[in-house]
This record gives sequence, C-alpha cells and structure tokens, in this order.
Amino acid sequence: MSITVTTWSLEQTSPGDLIPAKEPEGDVRIVRAEVPSPEFSRFLYTAVGGDIRWTDRLPLPYAAWREQMERPGTETWVAYDRGTPAGYVELATGGEGAVEIVYFGLLPAFRGRRIGGHLLTLGTARAWDLASRWPDLPPTRRVWLHTCSKDGVHAMDNYLRRGFRLFDTAVAEEPEVATPGPWPGAGPC
Repeated sequence: MSITVTTWSLEQTSPGDLIPAKEPEGDVRIVRAEVPSPEFSRFLYTAVGGDIRWTDRLPLPYAAWREQMERPGTETWVAYDRGTPAGYVELATGGEGAVEIVYFGLLPAFRGRRIGGHLLTLGTARAWDLASRWPDLPPTRRVWLHTCSKDGVHAMDNYLRRGFRLFDTAVAEEPEVATPGPWPGAGPC
C-alpha cells in the first residue's frame, strides 16, 4: 500500500526575514546539546516523529548517527519545559553558506502550547549565526527546510509565520510504513 506525500521546500535568504514568535509562558528554555550523542539524537527523533511517520533515519546504525552528529556545523537545540525535553531543532550546513533545518518538532504532549513557534524562532536565529560558532564555515546566506503532508498539522503555518517562503513543491507516492512510535514495539502516541 502507498500514500501520496506532498513535500514543500521553504527558505529565508536574509536574517531580516525571520519573524519572531511570542515567547511561551512558564519555564521553557532552549539549550544547545553540545556533546554529540547518537542516543539522545535518536531519542528526540523517535519521540518527536513517532506519531507523524518519521522513518528515514530509523534504519541507520549507531555509527551513522554518530557521523551525522559529529559533522562540523551540525547542531541540536533542545526545548525544555520545566526540565523535560519538549522538542528540538537540528541544523546542518550544506555548503556555500546554506544551513538546513533538518529536523524540527515537538513531542506530542507539548504541541499546541506555543513552544513550537519559539523553538523555530531560536533555531532559525541560530542557523543565521552558525558561522560565529564554527569559524571554518562561511557566513550563512540561506536557511532552508522542507516539510511534508506527513508532518504535524501546524508545521507549515508555523514556518510561514516565521517568515519562510515556499520555493518548491513535489508530490510523490511513498510506501505506507508503520512507525514504531517513540520506541520499537510502541504504537503511535
């Protein structure tokens, strides 16, 4: 069985394109995970994407996760609500001053609480100033991402409200894949 998936690619071409979201109330902090950790990365990936069919990284062995996390210019920023991981944004350089927001999202229990807009604001700002933390990289000239019809229902609106502009749309058939939820054997949340 297959499903039709629409993928939208969006970009910003200037730091001035970023439209900040209002900060959420309460004790929400966003911290860079500075020590590359495949275990933590996989936890975030499955916890955020388990119920919305994120599957592309699931077959990767430990060494591949580690390689991804250790690449210069790759950063993971984690939102915490009262000390509990609530979501994350993963950034990666693509050369020539392009920074991709590779993954972005919230754990199901934290959606709809205004944390996503704040996390996307900070993650995008960190993409724009990435070279200040990685001196061997060129200054950021473009921040881009893609989202698809399998992602959360509010994802596209959040990207547009933060000032991202659509530059490409693609439609493809993909095999229907059962997602394990936050861990193998668990159903979607």
